[in-house]
Amino acid sequence: MILNRDDIEAMEKRQRTCLINCLSGYKSPMLVGTKSQSGVDNLSLFSSVFHLGANPPLIGMISRPHTVVRDTLENIIGTGVYTLNLVDESFFQLAHQCSARYPQGESEFEGTGIESEFINDFQAPFVLQSALKIALELKEVKHLEVNKTELIIGEIKFIEIDEELLAEDGFADIAKAGAVASVGLDAYHRVELADRLAYAKYSQ
Repeated sequence: MILNRDDIEAMEKRQRTCLINCLSGYKSPMLVGTKSQSGVDNLSLFSSVFHLGANPPLIGMISRPHTVVRDTLENIIGTGVYTLNLVDESFFQLAHQCSARYPQGESEFEGTGIESEFINDFQAPFVLQSALKIALELKEVKHLEVNKTELIIGEIKFIEIDEELLAEDGFADIAKAGAVASVGLDAYHRVELADRLAYAKYSQ
């Protein structure tokens, strides 16, 4: 089966959105914790989080077009800080609920029952039950004209990780934590480490 551009454009909107969202495969869903300038905690589910560089330690993520109120984006811009929190099998259903549109002024922590915590006087909230928590400081927001989305770039300030997940060489085995992977907008998969391979080198 071949779907050309005309076939894709002819699809019903929800069907097309579902298909295109699935094509990039497995992604790591993360809960993004922020606090508004008025003091309301916010929690949002993102699957567009990616490594951007190790020195300095940078993480990028994509926010949908800022054509309507985007609490997470506006909180990050307003306070300059946010958190990333690993989603695992024990609470992925609650994490998924954080993608719902809650009224402004209502915290997703309270709405879903996910517990928050604050670490080292960092202004943004973390997810208590997450085995991997990352504190980030905003470095740049870049508007992507091609589809009006926003690229958020943050620098890691500190990491809290369960000790049993961290190998001596720095490898974070998130599969041990029961991390889930997402495909598209609503499918979640269990994660299992297949193997770790040696550094690839060319040889004749």
